[in-house]
Amino acid sequence: MTNTRLVRILIVGAFAMLLAAYATPASAQQGSLRGRVIDEAGKPVPDAEVTLDFVGDYDREFKAKTDSKGEWVKAGMPPGGGTWTITASKGNLSGTIKGVVVQIGALLRTQDIVVVPGGTKAHAADAKMSAAEVEKANKHQAELEQLFKDADADSEAGKFDDSNTKLNQLATEVPKCAGCWAKMGDNYVKKGEADRDKEDARKDDLAKAEAAYLKAIELDPSQVGAYNALASVYNSEKKFDDAAKMSAKANELAGAAPGGAAGGGSAEAVYNQGIIFWNQGKIADAKAQFAKVIEMDPKYADAQYWYGMALVNEGKLPDAKKPFEEYLKLAPTGQYAETAKAMLAMIK
Repeated sequence: MTNTRLVRILIVGAFAMLLAAYATPASAQQGSLRGRVIDEAGKPVPDAEVTLDFVGDYDREFKAKTDSKGEWVKAGMPPGGGTWTITASKGNLSGTIKGVVVQIGALLRTQDIVVVPGGTKAHAADAKMSAAEVEKANKHQAELEQLFKDADADSEAGKFDDSNTKLNQLATEVPKCAGCWAKMGDNYVKKGEADRDKEDARKDDLAKAEAAYLKAIELDPSQVGAYNALASVYNSEKKFDDAAKMSAKANELAGAAPGGAAGGGSAEAVYNQGIIFWNQGKIADAKAQFAKVIEMDPKYADAQYWYGMALVNEGKLPDAKKPFEEYLKLAPTGQYAETAKAMLAMIK
């Protein structure tokens, strides 16, 4: 078979876009706090430094800064084991609240921190908790954390329905647990992969995954992983315009986040953009994205596969051998394994 004929067959018989593997969102096992810093007149205090100190069984400190509205937010905070003392300061102004508890997977608002000269005036609504209240809160927090760990273990064992039952319980206990819904979406995606030979079941799994990810975004619009996951779901359903919107939003958020790369973000985000380009017929652009993913994460199996496919579409069959071989090393029973083996047989 000639290279030209092989390329034509591959283009005409375009393969369906399926799903990449998803990692458990780290944020699902953490919590977030937000609040406001005001002066004695009740006016917001911009550019105030906010220090969050943990009071418990280990030492931990975080920093934040208020925006033009006096608002601050801190994500990725470990829950349980104690409480947080939060101090705000600007110039000779300072103020403190105590006994703040972080909840797993939730973005909680603290009371306003009132800053005064020298910080000598205590806030009338001090959040300090009694020892018994702290103990009770920490006990409940430990139970929630164990429930999430059990749900995660069920997911790893392929018990997706059991995992989602626990996550639903957790989401009921913590209504703002965006990470719980994101993890449920991951489970439905994995079920869809397991059901890929059962079309109706797979469609149902992906519909539930979409609903779960949308719920996660509703609760926390900064959930980059949920946008990336939705982009993959929409790609698999050939809803390419929707996939492009989700991928663009994920890239926007990743670029705005600390350490994020504008227009880039995670390997998954770049991979999704490559799939979008591929489905738009922009093979050269897709190839560049897949190459970037491989540079970021050489073990990203699906990127290896599609990079090989891009090379095949360029008629560069010998060059495609390596990425196909890498794919089979990384995912010997993966969704593209049979096609990769067939391609290698043709190349040889």
